[in-house]
Amino acid sequence: MEDFDLENPLTSFPEHQSDTMPALFAAESDHMPCDYYFRSIKTTDLDVSARREVVSLILQAQFSCRFDPLIPYLAVNYLDRFIARQGMPQGNPWILQLIAMACLSLAAKMKKTDFSLDDFQNGEGFIFDTNTLQRMELLILGALKWRMRSITPFSFLHFFLSLFKLKDPPLRDALKARATEIIFKAQNEMKLLEFKPSIIAASALLSASHELFPMQFPCFRKAISSCVYVNKESLFDCCNVMQAIVMDGYESVFDRVSSTDTPDNVLDLHCSSSDSDKTISIVTTTVRAERDLKRRKRTTTPVATQN
Repeated sequence: MEDFDLENPLTSFPEHQSDTMPALFAAESDHMPCDYYFRSIKTTDLDVSARREVVSLILQAQFSCRFDPLIPYLAVNYLDRFIARQGMPQGNPWILQLIAMACLSLAAKMKKTDFSLDDFQNGEGFIFDTNTLQRMELLILGALKWRMRSITPFSFLHFFLSLFKLKDPPLRDALKARATEIIFKAQNEMKLLEFKPSIIAASALLSASHELFPMQFPCFRKAISSCVYVNKESLFDCCNVMQAIVMDGYESVFDRVSSTDTPDNVLDLHCSSSDSDKTISIVTTTVRAERDLKRRKRTTTPVATQN
């Protein structure tokens, strides 16, 4: 089996990604929990608590097993899709730990990473043997119909970044890195389960661009909201949720910079330059802006209406 890349789930060849984008957008709904799961779990305190416990176990493995953070992220995707089909197990506290282990084991196999039962169990809680773990893996595989090459928000970052037309690699890499951090941080938020992976990716990039390139933000927002694959209403709703998770007291990403404040050609004027002095200036401004934002008093600002 070829190595699985979350950014290119349908192929391991980045140069073919432009050909696979329509297929990614068409298939992404098959790799997310159903609407019923989101509606039911958000109204059931017991289910929310159980999910939170399993996610916590999965995320702990990033440290105990020294996993690449993409592995726990993929494991949580398996978890939500599994629970959506099978329901949240009740009455057996050990089952939550077993599900967490099985999701992690499957994610590690997809990334061709060794998974050690001893490292994960570490002599604490319930101890499971290999056969028990494999039986749970088969149950999860069946529930997910063996669709393990999950389409996640990471699958769409490259596509949406290309809409920004950033020609300076360091700036493009910085924007992608910040969006990745936001996606990781937002994974625990139940409200995001209703949004498609592509919408989460677009929202994360908009949040990151607002932090790093506030002057160019209106152009970036226009580029994404005009994309034929993006539902504008869903995008604005997702950005509103993500604002509460990530920006934490910052002004709304849709209020702070008006779409009429900056001309459309600012994208070329500010984003295309590879001049080192301009790069340093942007980075310095960003650092100062982040420092000032941290000093701000916590406020609540409503999200602007869609343009």
